[in-house]
Amino acid sequence: MDWLTRMNRALDYIEMNISGEIDLTEIASQACCSSYQFQRMFSFITDVTLAEYIRRRRLTLAAIDLLNSDAKVIDIAIKYGYDSPVSFARAFQSMHGVNPTTARQEGVALKAYPRLSFLISIKGVEAMNYRIETKESFQVFGIERVFQTSGDGDGPTTPGGLWQQCHANGEVERLTSNAGELPVYLSRDLYKVHAVCSYRKTENDTFPYMLCSFKSDSSKTDGYLEITIPSHTWAIFPSELFTWDQFNDSIESLYHRFYSEWLPTAGYEQVDGMEFEVYGGRNGLNYVELWFAVRKTS
Repeated sequence: MDWLTRMNRALDYIEMNISGEIDLTEIASQACCSSYQFQRMFSFITDVTLAEYIRRRRLTLAAIDLLNSDAKVIDIAIKYGYDSPVSFARAFQSMHGVNPTTARQEGVALKAYPRLSFLISIKGVEAMNYRIETKESFQVFGIERVFQTSGDGDGPTTPGGLWQQCHANGEVERLTSNAGELPVYLSRDLYKVHAVCSYRKTENDTFPYMLCSFKSDSSKTDGYLEITIPSHTWAIFPSELFTWDQFNDSIESLYHRFYSEWLPTAGYEQVDGMEFEVYGGRNGLNYVELWFAVRKTS
């Protein structure tokens, strides 16, 4: 089953259950990937989160029900997943600009977000730089957190928050000093601290993320979590050189192009969503490489 078929099958599941319970794990299962992986792909391709897309679709259909039926507002609210007319009215007002009762009046302007479909678009965009490398098993060590895909929870709730916390408390500097020499299979202009994601299974709707260093003979790993990365084929996408104030735009562009341009047509698929963010610098500027564990599709 090809990439487009899997992604559109996930959207079919959403539409079939739009007025009922939508299981994020089941959406991902329809696309043959993890929940975290699907939500990342979806947001980078569409520029909207999966939760926001579902919310917009439900409120679009709720407006249609208000216009075309005599159903009570509370019944429509419950149908589309709201447990009270107050929460429904608040969400409806936020999207449509009017409350549900006013929406039934003739001539009131409302908004509609149509169902999405994934297609391959042929565009004359600039070439993507990438390379395919097969690496033997290696080890990394560092500071791990398990995050909820929703971003909820205690402490830093996103990988970005973890980076900020570890910069502030000196953990990044300490990990840098304990990293030792870079292993021989890495470029000499890489920094000492990187990140790896989805390298082991966790509970549904969560994913592991680690600020890590590549282990070498001179590394000091006491007090850190050590993990072994199995042998994989990696699709590696390097950014252009940038200053740190350009970091977000640079890395988001790489993710977006990987998911929307390369992955649908390259004849590869991701392996369990495993990926590295590998950082380096030269000539006073910085760069990032995104390493995606991949395998050829049949």
